Amino acid sequence: MEINEVCHSLMEEDLVTSLTRQVKEEVIGNYLLERRLIELQIEHINTQAAEIQRLARVVGQRLARLSSLMIQPDMQSRLQDLLGMGSCYFWVGCLNAKFKRRVRLIWVRALTKKVKFRKVILESYSRLHYRMTQYKEQYEELTNECSAVNRNIDSFQKNFDLLSILNFLRNLDTSGIERKKILGDNFTAMEMAELDKNLYISPVSMEKLDVPAPLDLPESGSIRGELSNLAEEIFQHYGKEVKKILR
Repeated sequence: MEINEVCHSLMEEDLVTSLTRQVKEEVIGNYLLERRLIELQIEHINTQAAEIQRLARVVGQRLARLSSLMIQPDMQSRLQDLLGMGSCYFWVGCLNAKFKRRVRLIWVRALTKKVKFRKVILESYSRLHYRMTQYKEQYEELTNECSAVNRNIDSFQKNFDLLSILNFLRNLDTSGIERKKILGDNFTAMEMAELDKNLYISPVSMEKLDVPAPLDLPESGSIRGELSNLAEEIFQHYGKEVKKILR
């Protein structure tokens, strides 16, 4: 083969190699762009989760207020059964927590302490139910957004050949990576050895977000009689303690 033919062949190989590399870099650029969009969605989910955790604590304070009116643990257990709370760690914790007056005791009008106490319990439950309903709406909205983000994550990871991307990135020298800024701020040189782990995006879940599921509380009207009977029983057994609370 003549020298000119050899040179021509080498130039063609260099051109093919260069074009192949450019295509791969473009694929990686698209990959990182879409990955960043997914990361922004996950950041938004985490921000929402933090806000819903705060709302859970607000609702928990209303539950603690109602629980404090039960006076004694045996009556608190009765309330827990009446509300069908089961054993949810977060809400049971609120039920058993010492009420710190972070929310004021509800003021009502009544001719006697007994009637006033019953009204306070009924109104406390009504407000708890209202807050829990609001919380449930926020929780379900977050659940739906988690599902949407997980669908995006699944589609994203199916759309890219991760093995090819890993091989391409590993074949790049560190200075080349920094010079071309293919990886942006996503990976450092030390992280290159763990690309498999770094490139994988874990699905989001309500469990990982640590957001307590809302209680499915009965409607206020459906347990009005049971709450009234419980209030009367509490007043009968712990009248002195009740009167201290109602001062």
